[in-house]
Amino acid sequence: MIKYLDLQQLNASFEPALSDALARVSRSGWYLYGEATARFEQDFARYCGTAHCIGTGNGLDALTLIFLAYREAGTMSAGDEVIVPANTYIATLLAILRAGLKPVLCEPSPATCNIDTAYAETLITPRTRAILPVHLYGRLADMQGIHDLATRYGLKIIEDAAQAHGAICLKASQAHGTIPCEDFRRGCIISSESLRRGEEQPLRAGNLGDAAAFSFYPAKNLGALGDGGAVTTNDAHLATLVRAIANYGSTTKYIHQYPGINSRLDELQAAALSVKLPRLDKDNAHRREIARLYHEHIHWGRLHLRNNIAPQGIGADNVFHIFPVFSPHRDKLQQHLAAHHIQTQIHYPVPPHRQAALRQAYGMQKLPITERIHNEELSLPISPLLTDREIGKIIDCINSFIP
Repeated sequence: MIKYLDLQQLNASFEPALSDALARVSRSGWYLYGEATARFEQDFARYCGTAHCIGTGNGLDALTLIFLAYREAGTMSAGDEVIVPANTYIATLLAILRAGLKPVLCEPSPATCNIDTAYAETLITPRTRAILPVHLYGRLADMQGIHDLATRYGLKIIEDAAQAHGAICLKASQAHGTIPCEDFRRGCIISSESLRRGEEQPLRAGNLGDAAAFSFYPAKNLGALGDGGAVTTNDAHLATLVRAIANYGSTTKYIHQYPGINSRLDELQAAALSVKLPRLDKDNAHRREIARLYHEHIHWGRLHLRNNIAPQGIGADNVFHIFPVFSPHRDKLQQHLAAHHIQTQIHYPVPPHRQAALRQAYGMQKLPITERIHNEELSLPISPLLTDREIGKIIDCINSFIP
């Protein structure tokens, strides 16, 4: 059996460093807000290029805390609107709702499966306060277009980067090849050559808006051994509010300034993440290599399959948390692969607006692009530990499929 993702194998590949780090925390007697968490927050902020990182209990909390902090700051009020892609995991919408705000669902671009900025502009009203791009499947949304939109209308940009750890913002240029895009705040461009030499800090997911939320769910490209999340931002006031609200609304023990929640990244998870972070770029590069082999060797046209790879090819703006293929014969293809002992998953079988939890508010909306994606998407194995033999078997098996 080729598993979709073998977490036992993946975590074993970090031994003995992983067990050693966990043992140190266990012996320390300090399990929350200790050295391991502080070290990981510093390292992850440095990796993303942001001034601040605040560990949280999970990705849903991370996103919720950003909106709660904006409400405490007076930037947003109850009932204000946030434009969000309809094609996403339900947690993206739940975070907005938990903060007392209103999600406004935007259709994705059929080519990228990410939020369509032209469509998003038609949804802006006097109550719109933010746009929330989701870097779905590990591919960055159109951040240049989103920044242009946010600048014109005075909107906050909050990234849902739960699937995009390490993705680098790129800009296609015929003259210079594929290079990291403009740093929207400093107006500089990082050359691809200087990036290869390590002379410049790449502009990564988590540093492409006003704030970003990450999940460290075990199956993520950077995964913990349980739940975990983080908020990254360059806004010092927002960071202070997020940290306080996540700690029962407190900055001083037993003194509670805000109506907070309890959402903290614990020391064991932080220690595990610190072991894994130095290998993230290498693992992402291996995921891109697997994606390249799929892209080059699967018989896309004959099988009536599609993918969402950019026309200019596979670049660092996609870390392939998921390798999606789209087929009108999705269920039959999944059964074919299962019969040959290849596990796949569907991300996601039911779109948020069709879920029972949201049906009353959104069930009447017609979102044909989103619904087609959810009806046709199938995720192929793309673990960074897949062998050449396993990759070859997956490709051969797909190519033997008869639609």
